[in-house]
Amino acid sequence: MKLRLLRVDLSARNSEVEELDQSVIEKYVGGRGLSSKLIWDEVEKGTDPLGPGNKLVMAGGPLTGLPVPSSGKMVMAAKSPHTMGYGDGNIGTQASVQLRKTGHDAVLFEGISEDPVWVHVDDDEVVFKDASDLWGKDTYQKEDMLYEKAGKNIGAVMIGPAGENLVKYATIMSERGRAGGRTGMGAVMGSKKLAAVSFNGTQTPYMEDEQRLRDMAGDAYQEISDSEDYNFWMRQGTMLAVQLCNTNSTLPVRNFSEGIFEDAERVDGKAMESMKEGKKGCPNCNMQCGNMIMDAEDEEIELDYENVAMLGPNLGIGNLRQVGVLNKLCDQYGLDTISGGSSVAFAMEAAQKGLIEEDIEFGDYEGAKQLLEDISLRRGIGDQLAEGTKRTAKQWGNESEGWAMQIKNLEISAYNCYSLPGMALAFGTSPIGGHHKDSWVIAWELENDRSSYSDGKIEEILNQQRKRGGAFESFTTCRLPWIEVGFNLDWYEKMFEAATGISQTWDDFDQLGDRIYALVRSIFAREYGKNWSNAMDVPPDRWFDEELTEGEHAGASLDRERFMDMLKRYYDRRGWTDQGVPSSETLKELGLDFVIPELEENFDL
Repeated sequence: MKLRLLRVDLSARNSEVEELDQSVIEKYVGGRGLSSKLIWDEVEKGTDPLGPGNKLVMAGGPLTGLPVPSSGKMVMAAKSPHTMGYGDGNIGTQASVQLRKTGHDAVLFEGISEDPVWVHVDDDEVVFKDASDLWGKDTYQKEDMLYEKAGKNIGAVMIGPAGENLVKYATIMSERGRAGGRTGMGAVMGSKKLAAVSFNGTQTPYMEDEQRLRDMAGDAYQEISDSEDYNFWMRQGTMLAVQLCNTNSTLPVRNFSEGIFEDAERVDGKAMESMKEGKKGCPNCNMQCGNMIMDAEDEEIELDYENVAMLGPNLGIGNLRQVGVLNKLCDQYGLDTISGGSSVAFAMEAAQKGLIEEDIEFGDYEGAKQLLEDISLRRGIGDQLAEGTKRTAKQWGNESEGWAMQIKNLEISAYNCYSLPGMALAFGTSPIGGHHKDSWVIAWELENDRSSYSDGKIEEILNQQRKRGGAFESFTTCRLPWIEVGFNLDWYEKMFEAATGISQTWDDFDQLGDRIYALVRSIFAREYGKNWSNAMDVPPDRWFDEELTEGEHAGASLDRERFMDMLKRYYDRRGWTDQGVPSSETLKELGLDFVIPELEENFDL
């Protein structure tokens, strides 16, 4: 089996196909693994992430688009304009399936188009289409126009005004609510004047043993639907986390200043169920996570936990239909809901403390709507907030960096960690910044001595990072069947072999995860050079210097000394230096010898 990489030069408006041999699959698999290797190889240190030298990768994996559970994902990666290191995100959409049906496994975009362009990949044909009529439209409008021009069978991704205006946390969007790349992948598309990408394929993606794969698929889907937790998952999906977090004082409330929200019952899973209109999911998924309700403007919107928590309790808003409108605005503008919600909350707190003159306060629904629009269009203070909370805090001063809720510039997802050392460490060591996806250790931590700084927590974080952030991001399939309903991991060994003809075990996949983490970390270290330190992995001061004041965990905060010791032990387990840089020995063991010369310029490995 070979990987087919479609290379698209937007400056010259031409394309070519490169074949990558089986050794690349064995070592990097696809998705995040392949993307991180391409970014290391092709994006030099110091490259302007919004300049022509940056490369944007859209990569499926060997299971993407195949008849196996939740295989409708692809990864989008580039040097991040938000974190200035490796950035990526995945998206579940027909575009992922159609990409592989064109006969390609990944697409790499380079250069910058002189004028707005829409790239359409129709099997082996790559067409560069004028996108001047798409530019300036929101993502809903763009998608309707794309379907009208190219037909309903295409899979398409696009940016909205936030990406066109180079908002640092602009996303790539698809199918009215499917979002990916909160590290600013939408801004990278915008910088390249790439308004949209669509795929239309007629080919069957490669399967080494198609009959075996199809035979096992029925049993695999059945195992998921027979799960004890399946029915409840289908009722609430990720929205179950609102009650979980509020009960345990870990909900983000008013810019993470508290962990319990007085109106949580108005925005939790039960409230959502009472309004529910239907469900929505990715291709090839039988446990859809998207819950549809009618928002306050009587339009249908898809909700999940992160969006609701960051645009609801974190803003002091306890009306789920209003939260739906804020979520819809982010989707239409192509604005990340996590960073968008965090930025609005930061502005609300700044106004409360007199740092800015704007009249916006927690609970101000109309003010939040206006500010999300101002961020997306870079108007007024929205222009500053479009740069992210850390950069904005440097401008606004008055110690506001301590409550700019970010790590490595990326705003933290919706889990408040005053009393969760393990989840705080998972955020700190996420490969892309303050993100939950790679190690959602909160549930394990709540059941296993939540307040400890133990080696056991470190081991569980590593286990989850290897699987969630390594294997699943490279297969590329959704992790939720395993996480939420207990789908047996053994299936992935069998499915991978039937798909590729390559026999690998979970020991191999865990090493893949370690390889990816070391390579992504090396991209960050190479970029930051002598400015890199373990401080890059430390959460904001708020969790250390302030305390929860409500509920049974009142008085809780993180212990800085114990956290730093825990971080060091994490580095030791990974084989990284005290600065958090992979050692030369570790790099050699993982087959990353080629990384060593560039890192040795600034680090004692």
